[in-house]
Amino acid sequence: MLSRRHFLTIATGFPIAGAIATRAAAQAAPVYANNGVAVDGSDVVAYFTQGAPVQGSPEFVHNWNGTTWHFSNAANRDAFAADPAAYAPQYGGYCAWAISEGYIASTVPEAWRIVDGKLYLNFSRRVQRRWERDIPTRISAADANWPTVLE
Repeated sequence: MLSRRHFLTIATGFPIAGAIATRAAAQAAPVYANNGVAVDGSDVVAYFTQGAPVQGSPEFVHNWNGTTWHFSNAANRDAFAADPAAYAPQYGGYCAWAISEGYIASTVPEAWRIVDGKLYLNFSRRVQRRWERDIPTRISAADANWPTVLE
């Protein structure tokens, strides 16, 4: 059986075999979500306030951009609700490396980095290391591809 990393799960929650979704298969939502929950249920505010991925709770949720976001506490939920764009990951939480290459891929909470006050996620720690070799070029390429890569 293949692990989660061997599947690309787009916002519908249905896995697509392989780590890459082609443009024909994409038609993804603007936010990477598994079963309607953004960023695998991680508290995106915690990346900024605690400097680490923290699992959110269904007790503290906020709906934004067609997706449910989980938070570890009410303060983080309220901070996100007040300014979602300040905390939401770039490229809808899809892999920053993949977007820079022109396709979409899922992410894991552990492969993250804040650059210039923005949160970026990657498919895996290994992919993140590749992305980190030239962050400015990768961000520029991903910005050029986003959001048309979802079509």
